Amino acid sequence: MRIQAFLEHSPVFAVRRAAQRLEADLASILHASGVSFLEALVLVSIFFEEPRAIKPSELAMTLLTTRGNVSHCISALETRGLLRRRIDPADARALNLFLRPAGRSTAMRVIRTLDRLQRDFEKQLGLDQVRAGLASIARFEEICAARAAAARREEQVHRSS
Repeated sequence: MRIQAFLEHSPVFAVRRAAQRLEADLASILHASGVSFLEALVLVSIFFEEPRAIKPSELAMTLLTTRGNVSHCISALETRGLLRRRIDPADARALNLFLRPAGRSTAMRVIRTLDRLQRDFEKQLGLDQVRAGLASIARFEEICAARAAAARREEQVHRSS
């Protein structure tokens, strides 16, 4: 297609394509652990916060997803016996999340899997290149966020006039 030349030089498209491919590949990598990528992140997040209780809203904010996505994920993990919810004794409107033993085991398997993947990246690319890549991605995010903020401001000006 004619757009191909444009897409080959577009950092926006490259990042989006990479994210989609990584998500699919991570699903395959994590399949043996029996969890999706978001489920894996939820379990690992709770694991790293123990013994402190963690709330679904904290997970949504930290993992950059919606509370609805986190809620569905928590329900699925709870149904499979990997975590449990408890009403927060300090605030009856809030829930605290805790790993069950099977959830702790799954979280540790996921951590080992992700650590191996990290070591593969560092071995094949080198630590400096991995760090530079992360820095570039962060900079792309900053530039895009600034452009989005400017577009929102422009839209507000047009609506108010």
